Amino acid sequence: MADANLDVVIRHLAKQQHKSLLAAAKKQRDRYASLAAKAKDKPAKDRFRQLAKDTMEHATAAARRLQMSADNAADSFARSMRQAAAEQADKAEAEKARAVKAAEKKAVKAAAKKPVKAKTER
Repeated sequence: MADANLDVVIRHLAKQQHKSLLAAAKKQRDRYASLAAKAKDKPAKDRFRQLAKDTMEHATAAARRLQMSADNAADSFARSMRQAAAEQADKAEAEKARAVKAAEKKAVKAAAKKPVKAKTER
């Protein structure tokens, strides 16, 4: 990843975080499901099942927000890098145009200073 664009790195890290977040959520869901299976009465069983469902729902929502945030950050970074490159190109072009104008001006001044010698016909 030494020469990778940072927007790609941002997306890659977000993908890793997304996977680990969902893995932890699934582990927690499975824990609640096993507690529901071990529960002795119906209200406790229903409560643990609902906790398992809510855990996954909230975790997927958080993972979605995390992914969107990372995508927005990566897009913003890529856009700012393109704009910076375009500004640099514009500055270089303007500097080149200024140099050409200065050279033309210098040539005109030099031509004006030199006396014009008349050629003698033979």
